[in-house]
Amino acid sequence: MILISATLSFNDVMAISENLKKIGIGGLTVSKERGRGKTPPPEIHAGKGRAVFTPQFSQKYVVKAFVSKENEDKVIEIIKKNSRRGKIMVEPILRAIDISSGDEGEKII
Repeated sequence: MILISATLSFNDVMAISENLKKIGIGGLTVSKERGRGKTPPPEIHAGKGRAVFTPQFSQKYVVKAFVSKENEDKVIEIIKKNSRRGKIMVEPILRAIDISSGDEGEKII
């Protein structure tokens, strides 16, 4: 079992979610965070006049999915096809436990 995390610069979450459903990936965690990457965030015109402010951090969307090893490449391909910019990280999961049932391993996804 692996955890695939994608940090996206744009809100491409719905397209990714809908396409993951088509291959049977139901569980997905999405969060909105602030971060800084290579590309600076857009300038903000502050108030009246010519004052321009460049924020230190910009909005980022993080999508996480626990998937079986067989689905790894399919999920990565869906994220790549349905997002404009960002990073994908793949992490192995050593152990996973469902709190309510006590089940362990891939049967909890």
